[in-house]
Amino acid sequence: MAYFEWADDMVIDKGPIDADHQKLVELVNDLHTATSEGRGQEVIERIIHELIRYTKEHLEREEQLMASIQFPHLERHKVGHDHFTQQLNVLQAKYDQGSITVASQLSTVLRDWLSLHIRRSDKEIKTYLTQRTKAKARR
Repeated sequence: MAYFEWADDMVIDKGPIDADHQKLVELVNDLHTATSEGRGQEVIERIIHELIRYTKEHLEREEQLMASIQFPHLERHKVGHDHFTQQLNVLQAKYDQGSITVASQLSTVLRDWLSLHIRRSDKEIKTYLTQRTKAKARR
């Protein structure tokens, strides 16, 4: 069983946002598996860099999508993204300073953030898109 499993209640757009989220889930699971097998230190550098890079790219894509659909809560969403990016930067700095617990901390932070962020904040995007589609259909 995976550390963090994709679930139907996490679906946002059945497109690029979900694909990004699934890739992040895959990376979290890769990191957790390596850590569980005692290989965390072997893979942490590669995975932490990939996670941070991919997360930043995803957040930019998500914010661009929100702007393009005139999502009314974009600024609040950006604040959450900035806070999360800061958390990743703190973990990166800890890793750079030689901390040996970063792999497990990163797994936990990412799992919790992805689960909560997708199921709460990103659901607002899905709700907005659904309402927009219904409003256009009524016209």
